[in-house]
Amino acid sequence: MSKKVLVIQYSQTGQLSSVLERVIAPLCEAGDVEVTVENLVPVTPFPFPWGFFKFFDAFPETVYADVPPIQPLKADVRQRYDLVILGYQAWFLSPSMPVTAFLKSPEAAALLKDTPVVTVVACRDMWLMAQEQIRGYLSGLGARLVGHVALVDEAGTVGSFLATPIWVVFGSKGPHLGGLIPRAGVKPEQIQACTRFGDGILERLRSGSALDETLLRGLQAVNVNEGLISSERAIRRGFKVWGGLLRSLGPRGSWRRQPFLLVYFCWLVVAIIVLVPAGLILKSLLKPLLRKKIAEQKAYFEMPSGF
Repeated sequence: MSKKVLVIQYSQTGQLSSVLERVIAPLCEAGDVEVTVENLVPVTPFPFPWGFFKFFDAFPETVYADVPPIQPLKADVRQRYDLVILGYQAWFLSPSMPVTAFLKSPEAAALLKDTPVVTVVACRDMWLMAQEQIRGYLSGLGARLVGHVALVDEAGTVGSFLATPIWVVFGSKGPHLGGLIPRAGVKPEQIQACTRFGDGILERLRSGSALDETLLRGLQAVNVNEGLISSERAIRRGFKVWGGLLRSLGPRGSWRRQPFLLVYFCWLVVAIIVLVPAGLILKSLLKPLLRKKIAEQKAYFEMPSGF
């Protein structure tokens, strides 16, 4: 009997779709695995490129998971799958709104209960808080998180601070200014190498062994920059404050938000410029004293795949 794998994704730029295509390539080529791909479609599409105000205007609802509806799924929610692969982007340290909308839906409750799930994210290297929210949703749905893959932009923490917003707002990956602002996105060779995850999954499916937390161990699926843990937590707290304020001014698209979105943008620039380097420096200084705690934090966020 063939194994059944469901892939659920929302890819605004197309990069995540490219990643998932490589992940599932060995499964699609196998004659004994049936792969179904479900592309989440918002009722009101999110544009790409976004434009400045539309991009930042999505921030409050993203942070507070006040998400717009998505189109009904094409997949049969009564079908039981051997594995679900959930691909998402991180928006403002949270899962993208279409993915959150799915995870809050009755369809997700039906599809994911008692089902092993592998999550895949492709974004800047600040994805920890988004994955923590995904983990919470999956736990609440009774799903079993058995693997996580995190691919981060080649520009690094500093370079992607400018490169990624330029890509999202204007649609150009770069590089820009003669290479001063590096190219946005995950390295093509990293995307191509994602077939190793599909190979690992296929081997496990064929073996008949349980799909558990060892599924992607040893495949370098995720590597946490421990210096960003405290920075993400601090920025996330600030996001909740700013998100609450902006939501109080009216719904998405309200003209009353626009002046405050500019103020928020300025705060965000300062916060990232100050908090991220400060967090990295502080972690470096305290590492000899907090070596055990830092190692525990890193191991927690790298679970279940490890490195």
